[in-house]
Amino acid sequence: MKKPDDAHLIETLVHSETLADGGFLKARRDTVRLPDGRSAEREYIVHPGAVVIIPMLDGDRVVLERQFRYPVDRVMLEFPAGKLDPGEDPLACAIRELQEETGYVAGQWAYAGAMHLAIAYSTEIIHIFFARNLQAGPARLDSDEFLEVRTEDIDALTQACRDGGVTDAKTLTCMLWLQNVVSGAWSLDWQSPPDALVPKA
Repeated sequence: MKKPDDAHLIETLVHSETLADGGFLKARRDTVRLPDGRSAEREYIVHPGAVVIIPMLDGDRVVLERQFRYPVDRVMLEFPAGKLDPGEDPLACAIRELQEETGYVAGQWAYAGAMHLAIAYSTEIIHIFFARNLQAGPARLDSDEFLEVRTEDIDALTQACRDGGVTDAKTLTCMLWLQNVVSGAWSLDWQSPPDALVPKA
């Protein structure tokens, strides 16, 4: 697909102010110049970035998590995910989060791509990884993390996405990837993780 000339769409920063500066998220209000020369305000959340992992088991099953998400006041079914630490490599983050949250260690990894989760009001970008050749082990949850690890058949998970049992945006996006990879429509570049990133027993 040919990249278009976007000059007639671009907004440019004039002034920026911090509305809130939390330990995890920051809120900003920017004044921007519109393509026609007028000004407008844009309020948005600054997010450090994150990863999501699609852990594939034998027999067309995947590893999922159920956990309570306070902002929406409900338990959600989702793929394992976690935020990037400052300067952290996304693959290193994915390997760490998979083991900490589920206990699984993967023998092979593949980078699928990235997605912007909420483009109207957040800078958040989530890197999508596939993991396979899984070995189970103990999870290493943070003291304030409470979650349930489960496995699910891909067909049943697909049905849950259709029926509204899964509404998490990153998991719905990952299902698009998973269906295309399993069908053979999309290929992945599977690689063993660097020794330096392999979790120690």
